[in-house]
Amino acid sequence: MELFLTALGLAIIIEGFFYGGFPAIAKQLAAMVSQMPDEALRSGGLAAGLLGLILVWIGQSVF
Repeated sequence: MELFLTALGLAIIIEGFFYGGFPAIAKQLAAMVSQMPDEALRSGGLAAGLLGLILVWIGQSVF
């Protein structure tokens, strides 16, 4: 549970810095995402989730 809360906190920090530092770009990306087909969003989300899982596994087992 500690690892999950740490990862969630880091994700929120990174997202917060993005929205706080580059609000115009964040709005443009949100508009682009709303125009994307569901299948593209689903594929991208699953790929990002898998990449995150691999990175967490590497971080826990290698370091």
